[in-house]
Amino acid sequence: MKQRDPQHEQANRAARSSLAEAFLAMETAEECRALLRDLTTPAELEALVDRWRVVKYLDQGIPYREIHARTGVSVTTIGRVARFLEDGNGGYRLALERIKKKPDHD
Repeated sequence: MKQRDPQHEQANRAARSSLAEAFLAMETAEECRALLRDLTTPAELEALVDRWRVVKYLDQGIPYREIHARTGVSVTTIGRVARFLEDGNGGYRLALERIKKKPDHD
């Protein structure tokens, strides 16, 4: 991780909050996809998509090797996602639960 001075860290915290607000300002999935495409490189977006696919499979209790076979995502990344799903900041779990509550959820 980069070494940063306190002033830079404060600016970064403000920018993270502003970025979260930008996502909240999107009104549709398509708007959110457009923001993601503008914010990330194709490889970064692919990595995010891969992690989200892994989260959904982990939530279904599918074994790591089977997830790897279905997605091509490395077992190391799957393990990392699993750790955050269980002991992270709660974002994955909250998103999963909210999606499950949506009436149009499969």
